[in-house]
Amino acid sequence: MSCIYLDNAATSFPKPEPVYAAVDSYQRNLGVAFGRGATRRGGDVQRVVEQCRLNAARLFGVACPEQVIFTSSGTDSLNMALRGLLQTGDRVLTTVWDHNSVLRPLRELQLQGEITVELIPDDGHGQLDLDALDRLLKVNSRLVAITHASNVTGIVQPVQEVARRAHAAGALVLLDAAQTAGHLPVSLLELDVDLIACPGHKGLLGPLGTGLLILAPELGKQLRPLRYGGTGTSSESDRQPESAPEKFEAGNQNVPGLFGLAAALEWRGNEMRESSEPQLIHALIQGLHQLPGVQVHCFEPGLPRVGLVSFSMSRMTPQVIAGILDEHFQIETRAGLHCAPQAHRALGTLASGGTVRLSLGPFTTPEEIDLTLEALAQIAVAA
Repeated sequence: MSCIYLDNAATSFPKPEPVYAAVDSYQRNLGVAFGRGATRRGGDVQRVVEQCRLNAARLFGVACPEQVIFTSSGTDSLNMALRGLLQTGDRVLTTVWDHNSVLRPLRELQLQGEITVELIPDDGHGQLDLDALDRLLKVNSRLVAITHASNVTGIVQPVQEVARRAHAAGALVLLDAAQTAGHLPVSLLELDVDLIACPGHKGLLGPLGTGLLILAPELGKQLRPLRYGGTGTSSESDRQPESAPEKFEAGNQNVPGLFGLAAALEWRGNEMRESSEPQLIHALIQGLHQLPGVQVHCFEPGLPRVGLVSFSMSRMTPQVIAGILDEHFQIETRAGLHCAPQAHRALGTLASGGTVRLSLGPFTTPEEIDLTLEALAQIAVAA
């Protein structure tokens, strides 16, 4: 029996075949750095990397490829945004549903006495409390950092409404699209946000070690770089270039990863058909609700969501359930707090070790959902 992989919220697997081919071809046939030479192979690398940037710009709804910054991960993108934008005395609002990749950088800046941080509470239904947001925005705030969809519940937040209220109060909006990029439309213009951070290896289906930071045009000058060093441009100066993207991309790029990401974006644009994830996650949630002793943490059935769900069992820890699924049924899932402690505090699952998370990808099949539900039915009866 082959493995059933239901941990796509951590990283997607498998990748489309063109992704594997692109990485292998670069490693075997090119191998040169990006932007560091005028050779023919260097030119081939330049074209692929810049095409990757152009495709990302189109995907995220920005006019200029220069608004797309390549990073090493979604975490790197978020750190670049938070540390590059915030200044001493700034006030930041974030949510109980946000990931430690937002919470920990903010906490560190808070401990250093540079900023103040306020958590927007949940509304009891899986989204942030908009009335509480309005109250918090009455005190001058620089930034609202919000996850697009919770990596614990899959519930999508009302980003456009948050952005409208934040901008009316003079605050910028940073969107963590780790769980939505590649699964839902994520447009800087349509969502009216100022920065989008995401990894390249989850819903975008690229390799690990890739990430993106998408900037509104005016933020290219405001944002400070996280790293300083060689860029292959303006080498006569000991100052970092002022223009994006070079300003933020010091050091050698992860060219094998970007070749894979370029192929993934191309595959998504050319070959991917309408996603079956909404139907499959609905079937999965309905099946989980029918299992004895299983609590599904999905809130209102009508709320917008991505293809992941968390559940728990009263008589068995999440870690034991995930271990049984892996060892006896060859089903790979994720158990624990999922790097989102405030979310589990809101759900009441923090003290019990979190939840088991099942997350779908474009290659998940109905048969795999059926087999997973059958396995969980056996575990639930045994518990």
